[in-house]
Amino acid sequence: MTIEGQVRGAIRLGLLVLLAIEGTDAQEDIEWLSGKIVRLRIFNDEDGVMNRSVQEVHGEVLLISQFTLLASTKKGNRPSYSRAAPPEDAIPLYEAFTRRLSADLGRPIQTGAFGADMKVSLVNDGPVTIIIDSKNRE
Repeated sequence: MTIEGQVRGAIRLGLLVLLAIEGTDAQEDIEWLSGKIVRLRIFNDEDGVMNRSVQEVHGEVLLISQFTLLASTKKGNRPSYSRAAPPEDAIPLYEAFTRRLSADLGRPIQTGAFGADMKVSLVNDGPVTIIIDSKNRE
C-alpha cells in the first residue's frame, strides 16, 4: 500500500482487511470482529484444507480503512455513504480496532492512514474473499 508514491505498508502471507465503520458501530463490534478475523480458518493445512488461521500460520495483517464498502446504490447512480460513520466517530474506532487486532494477533499489524488517498495492490493467493458484518453475525 502506498501513499503519495511511498510504500507505507506491505505484508507477505496474511490478510488484507478492508474496514468500513458504520455510524452504529461500537466497542462490542470491534471485539467480535477482531476475534473473528484472527481465528478465521482460511489458510491451508498440510493436507491442502483451509483449516488454519492467520495466527496459526504466523501471518501478517494489513488494515485499510475503506468507508466506500458501505456504499448504497439503491437510488440513482451516485453512491450514498450515509451509513458510514463521520470521521470524528470513525477515527477513534479505527484506532481502537487497530490496537485490538494487533493484541488478538499477538504482534503488530500494518495499517494505512485513515482518510488518505491510498493505492492498494493485492495478489489474492487463492479463492478467498470474505465479507464479515458485525451487525449480521451468522
